[in-house]
Amino acid sequence: MLEFLKVILLGIVEGITEWLPISSTGHMILVEQFVKLNVTEEFLEMFRVVIQLGAILAVVVLYFPKLWPFCSQRDGWIKKDTWILWFKVLVAALPAAIIGLPFDDLLDKLFYNYQTVAVTLILYGVLFIVVENYNKNRRPRTRKLEALPWSTALLIGVFQVLALIPGTSRSGSTILGAILLGCSRSVAAEFSFFLSIPVMFGASLLKLLKFGLHFTGYEAAILLVGMVTAFVVSILAIKFLMGYIKKNNFKPFGYYRIALGVLVLAYFIFLG
Repeated sequence: MLEFLKVILLGIVEGITEWLPISSTGHMILVEQFVKLNVTEEFLEMFRVVIQLGAILAVVVLYFPKLWPFCSQRDGWIKKDTWILWFKVLVAALPAAIIGLPFDDLLDKLFYNYQTVAVTLILYGVLFIVVENYNKNRRPRTRKLEALPWSTALLIGVFQVLALIPGTSRSGSTILGAILLGCSRSVAAEFSFFLSIPVMFGASLLKLLKFGLHFTGYEAAILLVGMVTAFVVSILAIKFLMGYIKKNNFKPFGYYRIALGVLVLAYFIFLG
């Protein structure tokens, strides 16, 4: 019973931090110091990634009308704008796939540590504050998702490559990049959500193939509970973020990242 309470806590952390630009990896590294699952290291490595499938499903459910490219026969069966959006998402996903797939193990080995996470938390926290100050008097060029240029979509995908370094935050890097490229906060956030679908599905599939499908009943139950928890919490987190950015900027997330980065450093230096 205690193990499942731990999994629920990890699912809550994943569901909140996956969509807010504050780094799910940074939080997971910190939480795992206190919440240790009774599983093998190989399973835990896979679990950290595959639990994200629950979070992805939340995006699919919340944005299904925008994401589903088919409609009724009366309306012509196919929604052209939705197909175009999906092609833009796939174009944006290419840079991370090209770099992430062949170097996945190497990146984990080199950068999955508290020093890297703390530095990237602080660095991108500062960048959020700087970018918001820079954008204070600028009017976004792209205010509707349908108007997002192909070139901008590709460049947002390049920014996503930065998130291969733990602590950066996938949503953080793509939102930050989209804002710099002239997107409104709502367009930046929504495109970041949609871009997560192929990227996180791909990352989860890669980890599952490496681990294999030989789960014990206990491992399967842990994975399922974690994914369901992440799904429910993700719905709440996404709704909160989209409501928040209608009237507020991302600077508070920048300050939070800096504080968390300092906390991670302090914990491992003095107590770790």
